[in-house]
Amino acid sequence: MVDNELRKQAHDLDVTVWVGKSGIEAVTEELRDQLEDRKLVKVKFLRAARGGTSTEELAGELAESVNAELVETRGNTAVYH
Repeated sequence: MVDNELRKQAHDLDVTVWVGKSGIEAVTEELRDQLEDRKLVKVKFLRAARGGTSTEELAGELAESVNAELVETRGNTAVYH
């Protein structure tokens, strides 16, 4: 599927996973489960999770850890496929 299509679909999605001070390890199972149930999952990276790391970096690490495609990052939010 074309990334533009996925981005359009992601626009109206609600955030269903929040990454907080426990970091990405705390949400990998949840994200994996949600990706099995639906095509796209929107994740919000809270300030506590970011520390000195960029959202893009964290989003990339999370995508790798759940073996998902990172569709886009916008602000502190990322969309996975």
